[in-house]
Amino acid sequence: MEYVTAVPHPRSEAAAAPAGSGRRSLALALLFGALGSALTLLSTRQLWSRGTATVAGGAFPLTARGSDVTGVPAALAIAALAALVAVFAVRRTGRFAVSALLALSGAGTVAAALIGASDGSALDEQAARASGDTSATVSAFSHTAWPYVAAAGGALILLAGLLALRYGRLWPAMSGRYERDGTPRPRRAPKPADPDRPEDMWKALDRGEDPTGADPA
Repeated sequence: MEYVTAVPHPRSEAAAAPAGSGRRSLALALLFGALGSALTLLSTRQLWSRGTATVAGGAFPLTARGSDVTGVPAALAIAALAALVAVFAVRRTGRFAVSALLALSGAGTVAAALIGASDGSALDEQAARASGDTSATVSAFSHTAWPYVAAAGGALILLAGLLALRYGRLWPAMSGRYERDGTPRPRRAPKPADPDRPEDMWKALDRGEDPTGADPA
């Protein structure tokens, strides 16, 4: 008696591995990119730093939001969202370029957020306006945790870009029906003339057709 053992074909396993990696990396990139951009945009609207200014012999409290300190993280987060969508509309070299832009947006967000955590220029400007002295500076400067939340969001965007650079070639692209490749489209056959509508009869005669639909002898 002969026994037949079912052995998976090595080629099928090799083809399934890249497909599985592509799906997992795509899901992670979308998650990291969207979550990182959302965290960055949210954090720029929160309080980043505090300080006090001496006004009329008294201490005047001052605060600055992330958007007051720097507009770079928010701008890069929006650019990252655009790149995350655009990566599906391009292929090959274009996809690599968009993936690199996504990664650079994340790295730039991290750098801008960390620099903004120790930047007191926004509070200095407020101190100058409050005191009427252009040389006035803020004192008792402190920052919150929100700049580091923006940096964490930038790190997620960076991870999304690195995943796109590594596995982007395995991801699906926009359907070919939205692309103009110069292939001629099939022409639709004209509808048969309706004998109850005179305008259809005249149109058929203009095309050189028999509006009655009768076969020529």
